[in-house]
Amino acid sequence: MGSLRQIAAMCSFAVLAGCGGDTLEQFGGPTMGSTYSIQYVRSSTAPTPKELQRQVESILGAVDRQMSTYRSDSDIERFNNLPADSCQPMPAPVLQLVRTGEQLSQASAGAFDLTVEPLLNLWGFGPQARQLSVPDAATLAQVRQRVGHQHLRIDGEQLCKDAAVEVDFNSIAAGYAVDRIAELLSGLGIHDYLAEATGELKAVGHKPDGSAWRIALEEPRDDRQVAEKIIRVDGFGVSTSGDYRNYFQQDGRRYSHTLDARTGAPITHQLASVTVLHPSALMADGLSTLLLILGPEQGWNYAEQHQIAAFFVLREGDAFVTRSNQAFEQMTALKP
Repeated sequence: MGSLRQIAAMCSFAVLAGCGGDTLEQFGGPTMGSTYSIQYVRSSTAPTPKELQRQVESILGAVDRQMSTYRSDSDIERFNNLPADSCQPMPAPVLQLVRTGEQLSQASAGAFDLTVEPLLNLWGFGPQARQLSVPDAATLAQVRQRVGHQHLRIDGEQLCKDAAVEVDFNSIAAGYAVDRIAELLSGLGIHDYLAEATGELKAVGHKPDGSAWRIALEEPRDDRQVAEKIIRVDGFGVSTSGDYRNYFQQDGRRYSHTLDARTGAPITHQLASVTVLHPSALMADGLSTLLLILGPEQGWNYAEQHQIAAFFVLREGDAFVTRSNQAFEQMTALKP
């Protein structure tokens, strides 16, 4: 099974044993080329863990069938293989994410764009990529003609395109899946849980001992895992986007898998990773990518202007420096 997100956002977590009468249940498994994990405090009205796992995996399976660019039979890949001036009926979740992508594209003046799959393939990062390499200017200019959210149109229940664009949901699909799982858990009367899929997560309520869920944000290193910061989360999605696990080097330059649709090229600034907290895991997922693309100055200003809770990690020589805004500090300033 192919991955909706080639490299999972680097969020990890540990659960402390409960000391009260409530019981912590947990299960997980493979999904979308990565893994998922659900931890929750048992509710008297909830189904058995086995039945709940079946329902969660049904959600994840549907997202994969609809949105994966790593399986040729997915709804979005069948659309991507259509020529220009084509339409295809789409499930409501796909149309929802297209609308979300349009909002993020407009908000970032085109830096964030769901139609970058041809560019990802060209640079070597996409599902149809052949090799990691810097393309020549003529080829890059040609491929860029097939990129741009303005080429997509929703007509009723159909998704249409006036150019041979290809949609890639890697930047928001996992967050959407986490929101769907969170809705399922809440609807079943489970109000204390941590739901994670391919690195995107949402934590609500408390652990059995009454303490908050604790999330470890990783330092953006490609050689080992080091916790940069540990935060307490209640009621928010958490997403980290970084340029440090999927890249290549050529002629002494480093090329990340994170592309700026305005230039058609990988980002080159010193912002290594961005973590965003948001009530919606979908929006946390998309906004962390948007801020990473915009970079250390434009991204920071955007987060401040729109009151987005953000934690930036920047490269400074061989070291890293961090910066978090007031919204981030307020949302993580929970009682232990």
